[in-house]
Amino acid sequence: MTALTTNRVTEQLTAAGRAIEHDSFAIIDAEVGPHDYTPEQWPLVRRMIHANADFDFNGLTVFHPQAMAAGLAAVVKGGTPIVADVEMICSGLSKSRLQHFGLSTQHYISDADVIARARAEGTTRAVQAMRKAQRAGKLDGAIIAIGNAPTALIEVVRLIREDGVRPALVIGMPVGFVSAAEAKDLLMTVADIPWVAIRGRKGGSTLVVAAIHALLSLAESQPAA
Repeated sequence: MTALTTNRVTEQLTAAGRAIEHDSFAIIDAEVGPHDYTPEQWPLVRRMIHANADFDFNGLTVFHPQAMAAGLAAVVKGGTPIVADVEMICSGLSKSRLQHFGLSTQHYISDADVIARARAEGTTRAVQAMRKAQRAGKLDGAIIAIGNAPTALIEVVRLIREDGVRPALVIGMPVGFVSAAEAKDLLMTVADIPWVAIRGRKGGSTLVVAAIHALLSLAESQPAA
């Protein structure tokens, strides 16, 4: 397993903060019990458990076989857009960590034209936000980060299948009681685009942020080419 202490940019900014985070990870490793995740996948699951103090994500978290490799490649190459369903994800991501890799974040759910189209077409803002991202050319090669809106994830799957959209990675973790589990089940049927998902109703923007921060940490710990 990669030693987190080798990182600088993706570590907590103070010694006290680093100690608390590392101790938390050690407690999770000691208490989690058996799991089937690979050494590449486990740091992402562990950070999600850390974000919610919920060991259920050991087992609920599911990976496409190429998810970790694709996510790390998208981070390391730099310039990759992160397209989120809601502003909370963009606000939760560390600006300094994103800047280190030259990554940018976008969300469109509050744009006036998105709201207008949703009202006119009887859809959700989340659906129209993903359609706007596609029209803007933001989805191909992007990390798509969905933690709140199941309809956004359903639309992303439609765009992949019907319009040939090719994101680098889809992190699909919408939370809720209406269509959340079904949207993630749908994502998990996609074979040709890498994804990370959570089974069932649990999810949320906090988990998406944790997953992306885990990718950034793993990318920083990779040896230079």
